[in-house]
Amino acid sequence: MGKLVVISLFVAALSAFVGERVINLRRRTLASRKLVQTHLPNCHPIKSLEYGSEDLTILPNGLAIISTGLKDPVLPSYSDAPGKMYTLDMSEDSRMKPVELRMGRGFDLESFNPHGISVYTDETDNSVYLFVVNHPQQKTQVEIFLFVEEDHSLVYVKTIKHEFLHSVNDIVAVGVESFYATNDHYFGGGTLNTLEILLAQPWSNVVYYSPEEVKVVAEGFYMANGINISPDKRHIYVADLFDHNIHVLERLESNGLAPVKVVEVGSLVDNIYVDPETGDLWIGCHPNGWKLFQNDPEDLPGSEVIQIKDIHSEKPVVTQVYADDGSVLIGSSVAAPYGGKLLIGTIYQKALVCDLAKVDQ
Repeated sequence: MGKLVVISLFVAALSAFVGERVINLRRRTLASRKLVQTHLPNCHPIKSLEYGSEDLTILPNGLAIISTGLKDPVLPSYSDAPGKMYTLDMSEDSRMKPVELRMGRGFDLESFNPHGISVYTDETDNSVYLFVVNHPQQKTQVEIFLFVEEDHSLVYVKTIKHEFLHSVNDIVAVGVESFYATNDHYFGGGTLNTLEILLAQPWSNVVYYSPEEVKVVAEGFYMANGINISPDKRHIYVADLFDHNIHVLERLESNGLAPVKVVEVGSLVDNIYVDPETGDLWIGCHPNGWKLFQNDPEDLPGSEVIQIKDIHSEKPVVTQVYADDGSVLIGSSVAAPYGGKLLIGTIYQKALVCDLAKVDQ
């Protein structure tokens, strides 16, 4: 009888613990949030980008580079084909058509599973390097390519693997072979990742990598996601998806990072694009993460784009630029403006381009 009582108490305690964790997870994912829609004029999908556009960046000449075809074990995927990279000329107006980038020999195309991306321009010769977070067989490595614009191609340079780069989500390049990267989980994958999400503890981090040193430079994030750099290269911005905010960190001479401030956003923040002219942050967000993970066709996850102006001031201006309940766009993960238009990417659905005529950029 005593043994039965102990087992009953254990089961009751475990049930209470799991119940509390589920309630906490619903709070972290904003499961009860009711979205007020905010649409932009003249929105239309980009053809050939139907299976995701998880991350993108825009070069000074208006050429967007886009990663597509991400396969995440906890999210839907509607294509078995390997991931691909595209360019999209944002200056072409209504004639926008994505162009697939050819990827040369020496690289395993069949297992290509691109996630976050970043571009670095070597000022010594103006060479443009593309850094891509890749998850072949759900592992993590960083690929470096030389981008050859006139040839619409990527020349494979090298693959970087390291034990500190075990669950990389996004990356921002700061040199030809150096970068900061976010680990969105403490564990490297599998069942432990699921448990980690349920526990919802601040265990994820930011890593600095260079050929000379690799080190953790910031930690204490609930789920470090998007990362980017200020136009003057002095600050790093990190999106904490489960804490609904953006961390501003100062770069140190040691390549370490020092916390400066945290800006509340009120949505599940994904990738960050920084306007090179204004310094504004444009963030692809998930207004209701519970719906994103549930993927119920009768209750679709929506999309949201947030702009942050004057982030280094005492009162940054946080504005909802776009919001949709999923009837138009599902799972927005990134957004970037160029030439009066806004390009919005998603994890596994289409990409959308809209006019920004009614938005103060």
